[in-house]
Amino acid sequence: MAAFLLGAVLLIVQPQIVPSRPAINSNAETSSQSVQRELLKKTSQKNDFKENIHSNGSCQQLPQTIIIGVRKGGTRALLEMLSLHPDIAAAESEVHFFDWEDHYRNGLQWYINQMPFSYPHQITVEKTPAYFTSPKVPERVYNMNQSMRLLLILRDPSERVLSDYTQVFYNHMQKHKPYPSIEQFLIKNGELNVDYKAINRSLYYIHMQNWLKYFPLDHIHIVDGDKLIKDPFPEIEKVERFLKLSPQINASNFYFNKTKGFYCLRDSGRERCLHESKGRAHPQVGARLLQKLQEYFHEPNKKFFELVGRTFDWH
Repeated sequence: MAAFLLGAVLLIVQPQIVPSRPAINSNAETSSQSVQRELLKKTSQKNDFKENIHSNGSCQQLPQTIIIGVRKGGTRALLEMLSLHPDIAAAESEVHFFDWEDHYRNGLQWYINQMPFSYPHQITVEKTPAYFTSPKVPERVYNMNQSMRLLLILRDPSERVLSDYTQVFYNHMQKHKPYPSIEQFLIKNGELNVDYKAINRSLYYIHMQNWLKYFPLDHIHIVDGDKLIKDPFPEIEKVERFLKLSPQINASNFYFNKTKGFYCLRDSGRERCLHESKGRAHPQVGARLLQKLQEYFHEPNKKFFELVGRTFDWH
């Protein structure tokens, strides 16, 4: 373990020469770069790392895989399904290390402390959906580990927008706070409000371009979130192969819950479903407005398909 952590330190402090990556502007150091320099300074000291080793031989370590997004794409479902594999150790909560400045300033030791205890043969995974759309995150992940295996789960952009709104709407309802209708967010001066944050999060090609500046496409596995909902097993099989895991998850690990309307998990005879907040009904949207939303995403989707060399069954 000490050798692994020392290797992580050396990986960070050594200058990286990557001709295929765009050069970073050296003029006027930004606040983000200042924070990163402080992080590197912290992690350059060997004694900054403290090994948290359990008596059973497990320990906390940096993740080898991160589920980077997308928000309301099915990241929790993906993590729960992947956790069926005995060689996966998953962080329970979203860590927000690379996108929240207060967390990032704490350094890699803090990040390690948020990870689950795992055995040497296991892959540690964390998921934070906001990573995908945060401009500063790809470079930060790259500086930590250039060989990181990334999982990205996407769904129909229009559906993702509606799901995004639904989550915020219910959060307000639970706090007994009023919240505007979705039409008030989607329409501005009689036209589609393209400044609505939920729409921006669904412009996948923009965010994907940022990640491809630092990681080759074969280091990013895209999970089809729509297919994961309808038939999860084939999608999880692909994830197993991407992570070079032995095929341990099988079709019997999934069963369709007619009451909830989606697939639940079965593990060693124990059955469990996702939290009740998952799978909520979307708000009713007029056919014309929905058509406007789908038409808006037509060209961005086309650009994304060209970027990743793959198509998806989106409207």
